[in-house]
Amino acid sequence: MKLPKWHLNCYKNMKVKKGDNVLIIAGQDKGRTAKILKSMPKDGMILVEGMNLKSKHVKPKRQGEQGQVVKMPLPIDISNAKFLCPKCGKATRLGYKIEKDKKFRICKKCKSEV
Repeated sequence: MKLPKWHLNCYKNMKVKKGDNVLIIAGQDKGRTAKILKSMPKDGMILVEGMNLKSKHVKPKRQGEQGQVVKMPLPIDISNAKFLCPKCGKATRLGYKIEKDKKFRICKKCKSEV
């Protein structure tokens, strides 16, 4: 997928990471929560478990095998997902805090370390 040049620097500081829980706020899976399987900061996309599923028709590889329809997740834009804080359980933004040369993420609502 070819992206315009202005899009390349939009998400270079993506704060959500693999393994975080997110709330989908737009699209066909709006209102559902799931875990991030892969984050792609250069594209500004995330791959979320069980969301944005598309059907792929697979041909049989060998003689005698049957073709099948496989459901596979496609990436969604990071702007369509919101981080879910594990402490307060609310959909929120993330911030950073630096203490003694250590940088860690904090929840903007409950101010707890993530």
